Amino acid sequence: MEVIIRPSSDLRNRYSEISKECYENRTPVIITVNGRGDTAVLGLQDYYQMKSELELLRALALAEEDVINDRVAPI
Repeated sequence: MEVIIRPSSDLRNRYSEISKECYENRTPVIITVNGRGDTAVLGLQDYYQMKSELELLRALALAEEDVINDRVAPI
């Protein structure tokens, strides 16, 4: 996955470029402060997709834990 790194001043001065990159190319942008990674910016659709996938993974982990701990019953 390609990641773009931009200084925090670009968030104020070039927001439209960052937004366009996230939206059109679906590329995350890392914002740096004093040369260190500080914030990740990503498009809203990518955020929602990542959130949904995380919820699914959590549900699967809980289900796997139930199987391991024999907390299952036939339907």
